[in-house]
Amino acid sequence: MAGRPLASGPLTIRVRDAFQETRMKKFAVAALALAASAAFAYPDKPVTIVVPFAAGGPTDKVARDLAEALRKPLGGQAIVIENVGGAGGTLGAGKVAKAAPDGYTLLLHHIGMATAPALYRTLPYKTLEDFEYVGMVNEVPMTLIGKPGLPAGSYADLQKWLGANQGKVNLANAGLGSASHLCGLLFQSTLKMEMTTVPYKGTGPAMTDLLGGQVDIMCDQTTNTTSQIESGKVKAYAVTTTKRLSTPALAKLPTLDESGLKGFNVSIWHGLYAPKGTPKAALDKINAALKVALKDPDFMKRQEALGAVIVTDARTNPADHKKFVEAEINKWTPVIKAAGQYAD
Repeated sequence: MAGRPLASGPLTIRVRDAFQETRMKKFAVAALALAASAAFAYPDKPVTIVVPFAAGGPTDKVARDLAEALRKPLGGQAIVIENVGGAGGTLGAGKVAKAAPDGYTLLLHHIGMATAPALYRTLPYKTLEDFEYVGMVNEVPMTLIGKPGLPAGSYADLQKWLGANQGKVNLANAGLGSASHLCGLLFQSTLKMEMTTVPYKGTGPAMTDLLGGQVDIMCDQTTNTTSQIESGKVKAYAVTTTKRLSTPALAKLPTLDESGLKGFNVSIWHGLYAPKGTPKAALDKINAALKVALKDPDFMKRQEALGAVIVTDARTNPADHKKFVEAEINKWTPVIKAAGQYAD
């Protein structure tokens, strides 16, 4: 009869199920499209770069310069610097390791990423497992300097003087785990010579005592030593890189490698990291932005003023960055363990 509803039966149920299945498939496709769209839109909110040291230090300066250079290639999005200092950089690194892996929390860290596994017997993260490696940023060379009244006029003279005064030489550093501490450890290990290590709470006090003649020698970053070398207030003996530096005040200094310490190479490098599991689409965008930032004229000028050398080789790629850090861990671990000096 016209207008009489159809009886419900197996056929009706099958049609209804098929309709529901089609709707679910369309919903799933729409969800995937939305997710893809969101990934493509990255970043759509401010990105935070965690610096695991106090504001105003060398690593903080690099981070702030980098943030400015990253802004444009990341679509003009704001880049926020968050200083999380303490425990030699391990607190800040630990925070990033546990952060949401969404691409909005990054870490800028220095050589401490490679030395912490040996300096700290207990770490809140695993360096090679808990981070995505984005790329290297720069390297800061170091210089071997001496107090004004040191009788040695060249590195060759210095090495003879060190040999003649074993057990009497005072080697200053800016504190356990600092760049100057690490350089000093490797210097002693390479020379197979023990010195009296004098740790300070920062480079400032260490430099003050070196200038005053209370300690004999120190190995520290060019960012901290160049002005003192230029003014002639300290004696400069060598640089720690395998190639001589082009900076006018340092160009005449030999490398420790060419001076007989074959293979000696220490620089304070910086790299960019993200929490493990950060989406590849976001990592690819960050890496691409990093490579643009490293060629930014203002960034290049600022790094040159710091005495830093911008990384331009394959280490700007994630895989090569990670290989480099792994090699650095293997390089520093035996040196630190042989010294028996731990930070915890």
